[in-house]
Amino acid sequence: MSSRRSRQSSAGVSRISDDQIIELVSKLRQLLPEIRVRRSDKVSASKVLQETCNYIRNLHREVDDLSERLSLLSVIDADSAEAAIIRSLIM
Repeated sequence: MSSRRSRQSSAGVSRISDDQIIELVSKLRQLLPEIRVRRSDKVSASKVLQETCNYIRNLHREVDDLSERLSLLSVIDADSAEAAIIRSLIM
């Protein structure tokens, strides 16, 4: 079977083609700040996938950190100076 054709699993279900994989990896490269900064065309697909995983982990950490910060806001008096500063930063 040609590597350019869709691969078939033993159950006969169509799978993603090599061309589709190449296209998806290319799209991921464009989304990753770490790889975009390098501007190198010679980044392997495995490196793109590793960087994607790292980037997603970092985003999860940032979300967790921001969630924790927001939960701390619930204990601040809404009319306090701190609350006014926070509102100005959010807007």
